[in-house]
Amino acid sequence: MKIAILGTRGIPACYGGFETFAEELSIRLVERGHEVTVYGRSNIIRYPEKVYKGVHLVILPTISHKYFDTVVHTFISFIHSLFKDFEIILLCNAANSMFSFIPRLTGKKVIINVDGIERMRAKWNALGKLWYRVGEVCACIFPNVAISDAKVIEEYYRKTYGKKTVFIPYGAQTERVLSTGTLDRFGLKPQDYFLYVSRLEPENNAHLVIKAFEKIKTDKNLVIVGDAPYSEEYIRQIKNTKDPRIIFTGFVFGEGYKEFQSHAYCYIHATSVGGTHPALIESMGFGNCVIVNGTPENREVVRDAAIIFDENSESSLQEKLEMVIDRHALVEEFRKKARRMIEENYTWEKVTGDYENLFRRCLDKRS
Repeated sequence: MKIAILGTRGIPACYGGFETFAEELSIRLVERGHEVTVYGRSNIIRYPEKVYKGVHLVILPTISHKYFDTVVHTFISFIHSLFKDFEIILLCNAANSMFSFIPRLTGKKVIINVDGIERMRAKWNALGKLWYRVGEVCACIFPNVAISDAKVIEEYYRKTYGKKTVFIPYGAQTERVLSTGTLDRFGLKPQDYFLYVSRLEPENNAHLVIKAFEKIKTDKNLVIVGDAPYSEEYIRQIKNTKDPRIIFTGFVFGEGYKEFQSHAYCYIHATSVGGTHPALIESMGFGNCVIVNGTPENREVVRDAAIIFDENSESSLQEKLEMVIDRHALVEEFRKKARRMIEENYTWEKVTGDYENLFRRCLDKRS
């Protein structure tokens, strides 16, 4: 099959979950014999070659602005795709769905991964929230198929719009790495730090994690991995912490990210908006003991394989952190549970197979 992936910042991944998704999925589809193209943004992707691990890259311009970056690039990408012989276009993010009728004019099949309920994020003003709301509606109309990566999101679209979506979760690898070069650079030792990974935006609750950690007694560090291009004031506030145990690394990808995940004592997942969060499943895949915010979406993913704190509760998180500090046997128990959960439900090979089968079924239909 000839497949294009649109709506992400592009690969090699250097930003967030959708970019990692595009990289992991596209590479595996190529290995299965398909021809795959991933569209990327010129303000993000600096990779000099036109092919990355067998995946064709198309890097196009955009407007580097909080409200225009995604939609402008996706619109340009759709226009570009009209002149290509793609059979399947996989679109990421419901915000891009307004333009998804364009490739259908030339007979291409369009499949959208709607992501979470992005309009709930505080970073969007009224116009931004409206755009996402309209995007949800268009995602139910224009694409051939809509995908949800969490049962909670699947249920949301069914109840809100009467739309049946196809559930395919995010994937994760299960191989730990032994190298510690990135840890050494930050003065860290294996098993001697708590790890938090996310874009630094209010709904991801880095502030809650920092406040809870500041109150516990431990020699371990808290490593905050992540950044965000349009959250300068929020990032400035959380970095005002006076706790020397807290280390901010900025964005870390590739081998460095794998090192952080492979050697953490525990992983803290505190997000409150979205579907299946990539960093959560990735951390479980690396065999981490996970302490997770008790939202319905997060509970759906971890089931009984993580330690859950009360939803958005600083005191409950503090209690769980104190609980695991000296209970190494408990940590090891949840490490095994987490890894087993991923191996049974969330491997990239399984996810790729689910997408591949969906693409084939979509092409078999005449509509």
